[in-house]
Amino acid sequence: MDFMKKYEAWINDSFFDEATRAELELLRGNHAEIEERFHKDLEFGTGGLRGIIGAGTNRVNIYTVRKATQGFANFLKKMHYEGELGILFAYDSRKFSEQFALEAALVMCANGIKAYVFESLRSTPQLSFGVRHLALAGGVIITASHNPPEYNGYKIYGADGAQVVFPDDKRIIEEVNKIDRWDKIKTINAEAALADEMLVYVGKEIDEAYYAAVLAQSIDKNSIAEYGSGMEIVFTPLHGTGNIPVRELLTRAGFNNIHVVKEQEEPDSNFSTVESPNPEDPKVFDLARGLAAEIQADIIIGTDPDADRIGVVARDSAGEYVFLNGNTIGVLLTEYILSGLEKKGQLSDDGVIISTIVSTNMMSKIANRYGVKHEQVLTGFKHVGAKIRQMDESGVGTYIFGFEESHGYLAGTYARDKDAICTAYLICEMAAAYKRRGMTLHDGLIEIYDKYGYYMEEVMSITLKGIDGSALMRNLMNSFRNEPLVVLGESEIVKIFDFNTGDIIDLTSGKVEKTSLPISNVLYYQTKDDDWMCIRPSGTEPKLKLYFGAHAESMDECRQKLKKITKEAAASFETRKNAYE
Repeated sequence: MDFMKKYEAWINDSFFDEATRAELELLRGNHAEIEERFHKDLEFGTGGLRGIIGAGTNRVNIYTVRKATQGFANFLKKMHYEGELGILFAYDSRKFSEQFALEAALVMCANGIKAYVFESLRSTPQLSFGVRHLALAGGVIITASHNPPEYNGYKIYGADGAQVVFPDDKRIIEEVNKIDRWDKIKTINAEAALADEMLVYVGKEIDEAYYAAVLAQSIDKNSIAEYGSGMEIVFTPLHGTGNIPVRELLTRAGFNNIHVVKEQEEPDSNFSTVESPNPEDPKVFDLARGLAAEIQADIIIGTDPDADRIGVVARDSAGEYVFLNGNTIGVLLTEYILSGLEKKGQLSDDGVIISTIVSTNMMSKIANRYGVKHEQVLTGFKHVGAKIRQMDESGVGTYIFGFEESHGYLAGTYARDKDAICTAYLICEMAAAYKRRGMTLHDGLIEIYDKYGYYMEEVMSITLKGIDGSALMRNLMNSFRNEPLVVLGESEIVKIFDFNTGDIIDLTSGKVEKTSLPISNVLYYQTKDDDWMCIRPSGTEPKLKLYFGAHAESMDECRQKLKKITKEAAASFETRKNAYE
């Protein structure tokens, strides 16, 4: 069925509610918008189902949420899960999140699968932990993470508390795609589901268990005991779910001076104080910086709407507030955790740290220093979760810490997705430990550079919306494959990793090997000087993402190398882009 037939079917079918049909009627004559809404169904990417809220098959609405849930239910019934066939549901502060969560839960109930629903806003890590704590078959959270306010999404978790990965993600979407009629989707009203005890609301008991699990990740409680009460911490939840759990944890740990940015404290689906609630963007901390300067805060922390990503702004030795990117936060935490475990004699002989292929290469240096293994995975924290499960099942390797450059971190295995709440706690503890040594967190970063060498990274995102944007992304990826770069800056490219074919091409020897990572539309260039570039389409947004990394023995040299690499690569990108437009 073409997009116009789908459009007319939605308008004329009384199955769809009046508000939906009225919204679509207003689009009559706007063929471009109708095509964009109906030319395809939403698909699972690195973060699950995510899109703009509105009517249509390529939008997030109660019908696409129900359809995704029916497909998930059909998948679960075929899996013959041995434990309780129950699913935990959570939701963040976005538009319609609570409604979408309840609609999804009721579809599960109608399919004979018990639905546990958090009584109010909860974060992604609390959902991940809750699935494991209740020993359920899986979970769903309604969120679009750090995307702009017009977005919402639907992330599916397995029984291990991690996001579903291949082949389960493909099997679920296959089940969703088999649903060819909207009236085949089962649902039930909430009153009946509650009466039948198929719908159960949960909250406090899981919260308390979660707080205990997070506090158990502490590395150095003595630093908090000595310096925590005197530290001035500015915190912003960016209108999301992090407000209550972050403050509760920090208070329980012994941090008494937590100053919340009032303008960003309460849940707000419009995220009215920021362009986008993304802690990767230094601009979201403008209000926090003002408060920090007023009280001379030691540190600023901020979490995104579903509290799985965190941003940090730290004071340097001159008293200026410096934004830390995702890689610098990652290396600070890695060094802090590994050095702390080593001092306590608790560093596992088979310890493993994990980072994504687009994260800093410094991780290998730190791993070697402490005698642990460093493993890399594809972009998307679900691949970190899959690695933890692999270690659990094989009995080989002890997971310690994992991160991705996009400000996502997980210490410990109590949850299986990135956790900004636990990370906020560890960052504040780490800041107290440096304060104990007469240093700022920024001083600690310089110490790490002096120890391991200078590594700097940068990310460029190019937004390419709509059908034309999708076609342009495909053409650009093909261009970089068929006509690859030969140098980055002044350094010769010696290896090309094409994760779409699984090939590792050694340009020096001509030898081709196979990668052990899953197939993915990603290209990675590596130079002889340990500089690199990676290009991939985003799995959750209409963007092409370019990642760059440089390595040198001094800060200035590293900065200049990175500047040259990004400038030349960006020019090459523009040339290729113009050739297709």
